[in-house]
Amino acid sequence: MPDSNSRDSNDDNFERAAEHLEAPLTSLVGDYEETHEDSAAAPARGVFLLPNLFTTGALFCGFYSVIAGMQGDFYAGAVAILVAMIFDGLDGRVARLTHTTSAFGAEYDSLSDMISFGIAPALLMFNWALVGTGKLGWVAAFLYTACAALRLARFNTQRDAVDAGYFVGLSSPAAAAVVAGCVWLGQTHDLPATDVPLAWLHAVLLAALGFLMIARFPYYSFKSIRLDGRVPFVRIFLFVGVLALIALDPPLFIGVFSFLYAISGPVQHLRRNVVQAGDKEDDAHDSEVS
Repeated sequence: MPDSNSRDSNDDNFERAAEHLEAPLTSLVGDYEETHEDSAAAPARGVFLLPNLFTTGALFCGFYSVIAGMQGDFYAGAVAILVAMIFDGLDGRVARLTHTTSAFGAEYDSLSDMISFGIAPALLMFNWALVGTGKLGWVAAFLYTACAALRLARFNTQRDAVDAGYFVGLSSPAAAAVVAGCVWLGQTHDLPATDVPLAWLHAVLLAALGFLMIARFPYYSFKSIRLDGRVPFVRIFLFVGVLALIALDPPLFIGVFSFLYAISGPVQHLRRNVVQAGDKEDDAHDSEVS
């Protein structure tokens, strides 16, 4: 049985062989150095492999969705966006669990999101339902794409200044889930997407999702959920119930849940305003009585 010293030697040999193979390419593309906040610390060379592999998977799914939509395979394009959401949700959690978060990973993730959840959903919806609407279709698709870019830029600049428990505005993956769910539902249930009333409705949907991304409505981020903590038994039962509903008709219930999450922001905003207005009336009444 090989001891630890022999294993370390084999790992070193493998690393040296990899460096020799990568040397010609490294001389062309260069390497990446990331500086630390502590100016005394030496810059870290290279990038973390595991979280960036998940980000690359999300980017590939977004790119594949664009290709599938161009070829008329809208079913595969919609599913690819949903798979990209899984990869996008894993890369950040994996980076935090393995302590491999980095500025490079954050920027790469943002650029991947722009492709997978900004460009891909807009083009998928345009090719599926808006080709026959003329300028209205591509303008609606552009509005969605531009709002996704603005939302991602704002998120990057305010990443450390906002409450981690809530998103400010609808996140781009959630908006993409509504679009993908709509296309997936239309493909599986044979909805006439190109008919004029439905095509106009889809254009309005794209524009509305774009507005929700740049609006300041609060959306629960689910980042505060601890996977290693204890939860009430009934919560597991509810989770099983949600899975059972999705299993009955995945396109329908994924689309419904995505739409309900998209409108939860405006609903929370209105509810908060009503509560604040009621508190002000109570304070005014108390001051009059006193």
